[in-house]
Amino acid sequence: MKEQSDIAVVGLAVMGENLILNMASKGFTVTAYNRSYHKVESFLSGRAQGKSIRGADSIESLVASLSSPRKIMLMVKSGQPVDDFIALLLPHLSEGDIVIDGGNSQFEDSNRRTADLAAKGILYVGTGVSGGEEGALLGPSIMPGGNPEAWPHVKPIFQAISAKVKDENGELTIPCCDWVGEAGAGHFVKMVHNGIEYGDMQIICEGYLLMRDVLGMSADEIQAVFAQWKETELSSYLIDITADILAFKEDGEPLVEKILDTAGQKGTGKWTGVTALHLGVPLTLIGEAVFARCLSALKPQRVIAAQAIKGPEVSFTGDKAAFIDDIKQALLAAKIVSYAQGFALIQEAASEYNWHLDYGSIAMMWREGCIIRSVFLDNIKQAYDNNPKLDNLMLDNYFKDMLASAQPGWRNVVATATLNGVAMPCISAALSYFDGYRTEHLPANLLQAQRDYFGAHTYERKDKPRGQFFHTNWTGRGGNTASTTYDV
Repeated sequence: MKEQSDIAVVGLAVMGENLILNMASKGFTVTAYNRSYHKVESFLSGRAQGKSIRGADSIESLVASLSSPRKIMLMVKSGQPVDDFIALLLPHLSEGDIVIDGGNSQFEDSNRRTADLAAKGILYVGTGVSGGEEGALLGPSIMPGGNPEAWPHVKPIFQAISAKVKDENGELTIPCCDWVGEAGAGHFVKMVHNGIEYGDMQIICEGYLLMRDVLGMSADEIQAVFAQWKETELSSYLIDITADILAFKEDGEPLVEKILDTAGQKGTGKWTGVTALHLGVPLTLIGEAVFARCLSALKPQRVIAAQAIKGPEVSFTGDKAAFIDDIKQALLAAKIVSYAQGFALIQEAASEYNWHLDYGSIAMMWREGCIIRSVFLDNIKQAYDNNPKLDNLMLDNYFKDMLASAQPGWRNVVATATLNGVAMPCISAALSYFDGYRTEHLPANLLQAQRDYFGAHTYERKDKPRGQFFHTNWTGRGGNTASTTYDV
């Protein structure tokens, strides 16, 4: 073991432990630290035994164990605990040392911490880490942002431990980790990743619900469909695990059917939706995915409502195999819309915060290791390689053609679900966004007239240049004074 460690990791929960083991397996020497030292001792005598991992029982010994510039990665609860630990570290750090926040922190916190620590001569990195327990151990997707001066120092470690994508020779050499951008850009991209994850999971659940409640299929029959989809353009980690979940039996019965239908959430999907509202980006599918979880939590009310409020009787008389293919097309189309909305949000944030981002590179960071990894992320990279200034993924020729092909089945799924009273919040929201985005003349002209009528908020005219605003005295009782023109 080296006399001094290459990096320290603070926090020995699941992700922290597995990242340390991953780093050690790649030849790095790591110092492990936890607020409760008995967890460090247990780790050193257990999973870390015989590996290039040492423990620290104090902040002083933690800092003293590291080679310069010191690199300390925090894997602690987001929010105040991160600030508290940084405050403990600062008196012991030197100029040029690096503090890395690897938790699910809000990007605004990373914006602030980057600036605050830079003023003290400390380099801050806010990095998203995705892949769960297995990813942390075997190779996660890593999305670092913050102070660019830190990147050369952490790059060898991060790229060594990250998941890999095959190069042109079929070798796993391309790391699912690259520098994202300044300040909170890394945590922003991780936040959007989690938002897309919410959407992906919900549209899969909606496909499952259609097969279960409209087609009357058993868990085994649905599992066979998902197993088949694993070999198609829908191939993804979430499709794979769905097939595994549906196949899992307890006492000979599918375990999934014994699980209560109330979903939990940790908040990153909500952060994505709230940020989209702040930035004025229509993130409709991910928003509906968050609300679907909220609705699922109203289980006692839903049980009562199921008896008190009746919808249509479920009736399906069509071609079952053809409708399953329609569901596949609907899932594929909704997935494209989800990514299109997510990347639109990232692009707007880059403009708002003056971040310099490579969208194709972001797609490749998500290609392996993370929860939303899927085959068509290669196509997203290609789309941005072809046009780095692409406004929306739906305008790329590859995705435009896929959506055109999927449209008939997608529309049939939404129509069939509606006629049978089956909720499809995300698949239908995706279709509404798609139709709205491709509509040249939306009814916002009437909306602007309404705003001007009751609030003198003004409007623009088709027959006048953009940027000129007008007010009409609609009732004859108002005046000619208009309200200030502004957009939230």
